[in-house]
Amino acid sequence: MAPDLTLENIDIIRPSNYAANGYPYAEWKLLREQAPIYYWDRSVQNPFYAVTRYDDVVWISKQPKLFQNGPRIAVILGSDPGANAPREGSPPEGVQLNTPLFRQLLNMDPPEHAKYRRVASSWFTPRAIQRLQPEIERITRELLDRLVETDGEADFVGAITAPLTLSVLAEMLGVPREDWELMFRWTNQIAGATDPEYQSPGKTAFETVRDARESLFKYFSALVEKSRAKPGDDIVSVIAHGKVDGEPLPAFELLSYCLVLVVAGNETTRNAASGGLLALIEHPGELEKLRRDPGLIDSAVEEIVRWTSPVIQFCRTPIEDVEIRGQKIRAGENLCLFYPAANRDPEVFEEPDCFRIDRDPNPQLGFGIGEHFCLGASLARLELRELFRQWIERIDQFELAGPLERLHSSFLGGVKQMPIRFRPRETRAPRSG
Repeated sequence: MAPDLTLENIDIIRPSNYAANGYPYAEWKLLREQAPIYYWDRSVQNPFYAVTRYDDVVWISKQPKLFQNGPRIAVILGSDPGANAPREGSPPEGVQLNTPLFRQLLNMDPPEHAKYRRVASSWFTPRAIQRLQPEIERITRELLDRLVETDGEADFVGAITAPLTLSVLAEMLGVPREDWELMFRWTNQIAGATDPEYQSPGKTAFETVRDARESLFKYFSALVEKSRAKPGDDIVSVIAHGKVDGEPLPAFELLSYCLVLVVAGNETTRNAASGGLLALIEHPGELEKLRRDPGLIDSAVEEIVRWTSPVIQFCRTPIEDVEIRGQKIRAGENLCLFYPAANRDPEVFEEPDCFRIDRDPNPQLGFGIGEHFCLGASLARLELRELFRQWIERIDQFELAGPLERLHSSFLGGVKQMPIRFRPRETRAPRSG
């Protein structure tokens, strides 16, 4: 930890800091040790309590009747469209996204949340997801086939992780191949709206999200109508014919459901995969361990999720006054749960700052916990397992070929570009005769 780091000068929320420096692990360590429930009112118009201890994140997440998921889903800086939104000349970073842009699982609470989750949950059980194994294996193999035909340098995100996760989600949703690029652009604009690269020209982050949402809603409206007329074996058909309390899903909730599936499923797994390869590059001993024992792949995936923690934070709001670690929090105040900080808590993880693919136990929180445990966790695990299994089999050596370019976001830990240099394994031609 830097000797001059104090509670007064730490920076845990500005997107530009995440883009320039990655996750602020030193700052989170300081908070865990000195102020695990820390009131943060700097650079934000809506203050919050930063929660960095594992046990606190778990306890809060498992009290859905006390802590609501809405109305504030997360601290999304520079995106507040309300009356107090910053004007030109005021700080561009520092407000929350707190609007009815979407109404989906992430901002629903019991009992409504469970009812909506059940609409598509049968598609995401470990057993149901396993049926996708052959398709994910094929997509991964084809992407690696194209990669090894290059000159030995590529952007890992553009060549592998982005098309892998997008292809899988698009096929599950019934989106035709010619529209995949549209899905990629719109999801980037929604998940990365605070990043200048993804903001629409002349638009604010909020306006970028709003416009991308309108485009996705319009697209899925047409897809829903087709699915109702002729149902297919896809999730959109399931949601289009789904019911809550015996009634079809209202249009706004139905379209929000489609949107969150494609955005969450695409962005988070893509970033876990990119961060996972980076971890193997930076820890050659663990890479060699995995090469010697491919049976460690499941354990490696869990450690990759812990290590990368692609979703940085979500908020919870108590409906009544509560006290945590001696800190009194009033009803309506916001708690911001920092999952990467919890996943490095030394009270739970031995040597938490070490990347160990055989870590056991590994109760990582990269997929959340409680009511809002990630619906697509089994799918993400399968994609990561297949990608790294084939990667280890087919790629002999690999290293960074240039600096990473990270997403300007304190909500998603994204890697936009990751140039790599690699050498495929030599394959021996079969003997004749």
